Amino acid sequence: MNTIGNNFRVSIFGESHGKWVGVTIDGCPAGISLQEADLLPDLERRKAGASGTTPRTESDLPTFASGIFNGHTTGAPITIVFENQNIRSADYSAIRNTPRPGHADFVLTQKHRGYNDYRGGGHSSGRLTVGLVAAGVVAKKILGKINIAATLTEAGGQEDIEAAIALAIAQQDSIGGIVGCIVTNLPVGLGEPFFNSVESVISHVVFSIPAVKGIEFGAGFSSSQMTGSAHNDMIINEEGTTATNNSGGINGGISNGNDITFRVAIKPTSSTPQTQQTWNSESKTVAPFVVKGRHDLCIALRVPVVIEAATAIALADLQLSSSR
Repeated sequence: MNTIGNNFRVSIFGESHGKWVGVTIDGCPAGISLQEADLLPDLERRKAGASGTTPRTESDLPTFASGIFNGHTTGAPITIVFENQNIRSADYSAIRNTPRPGHADFVLTQKHRGYNDYRGGGHSSGRLTVGLVAAGVVAKKILGKINIAATLTEAGGQEDIEAAIALAIAQQDSIGGIVGCIVTNLPVGLGEPFFNSVESVISHVVFSIPAVKGIEFGAGFSSSQMTGSAHNDMIINEEGTTATNNSGGINGGISNGNDITFRVAIKPTSSTPQTQQTWNSESKTVAPFVVKGRHDLCIALRVPVVIEAATAIALADLQLSSSR
């Protein structure tokens, strides 16, 4: 479905080449100062324009359709819409017969019996993350002093991001990346095990982001190679501060007061300029195929702010749950 959350509920809507995309937020407390301009810094971080990103640029100017009065949240559902202005739908006409490898074209057509909007990936497009970022700004206001910061730490298997992007451009092939995220000033006690543990809720929202293929908290997969005595984080004071942070700030699904740390794996953009092979439903053969349209060679460049938004949405939901 298109809605997530128990107390801070987020619903996204729209298609990549439809008239609008947007988000509806339900459960936001009344009285929070919120202007459309508050959304712009994070929306700007998500935009294309840097080397290695798609030539498709959108103004991404938000419009509040409901839930805001006199510059404050009213307690009613907040709906924020963004107009799609820079679309070239003709680039996607071939998808009707030749689903793009790595994309959701084939499965969406099968699932929805061909009624899905295939242009630019339709409702499964990364375009819809603009709504997640907008909801993330609202969530960050609820979280107050809690700070969330995500950065791209690796692209194409390299820590030198610029060199990796230059190589991708030279080779005309897409690359993935790794985004690291850290949450500071989070109090002890957030999380509702078993099924609403901190890791569970964050991971659920993060995996809604197109191109995310993995997540690990703290020492993550490397913890499987450690001994218990090496992995355990020694508590050094009555506040629960630990000497190490292999647990990533979470014990038993509950925040322990230390920084929450996790890393997210972003796959290469499926729409690579390289010639690929795919099934042609018209000719009933496997045939060469070149993706048309405007696409990111490294979508991971634009993902950090979306990871922050997903994390904020998850933590706001948990915080509101613990306060009720």
